[in-house]
Amino acid sequence: MKVKVIRSARRKKTISARLEGDVMVVRAPAQIDDAELQSAIEKLRSRLQRRLDAASLSNDDLEARARVLNRRYFGGRLHWRSIRWVTNQNKRYGSCTPSTREIRISHRLAKTPVWVLDYVLMHELAHLLEPNHGPRFWKLVNQYPRTERARGVSHGVGIGRGRRMRGAGAHGALTKSKTRRG
Repeated sequence: MKVKVIRSARRKKTISARLEGDVMVVRAPAQIDDAELQSAIEKLRSRLQRRLDAASLSNDDLEARARVLNRRYFGGRLHWRSIRWVTNQNKRYGSCTPSTREIRISHRLAKTPVWVLDYVLMHELAHLLEPNHGPRFWKLVNQYPRTERARGVSHGVGIGRGRRMRGAGAHGALTKSKTRRG
């Protein structure tokens, strides 16, 4: 993505960016130093790319996958308010709020094999019946034949980022592990 920087003496603090055609136009204060501006540009580029990626995802397709899994593994008895892609989940692959019946799936899963996406959907759908990660919850999730293989992905390379992931363990959470030195 090409970048065009417009510095302005009228701007005092804020840096903004928007896409004009295939060029990211960045507006910044005139007095900002180049290193600080470059760091801000990279953050803005990343944010803009996430928005572009999310715009190409279809919530309808995600809903259709969930309906198939609901019929196949839950006998069609599950009901939800919404299932949608989100770009603000960088430490989880999905989340479910049983009280509102809303399921959110990280955009990072869009580039994974469908069986990994299906596992995450199964995990979140199971929360509609069992809000915790107890034995009944895992019995529901384990109906999916590729559960262990998909959970194995969480033990290896993180989806879309090349980072190691913390193991799913007993609770099944799929989060990035933090390596600290010192």
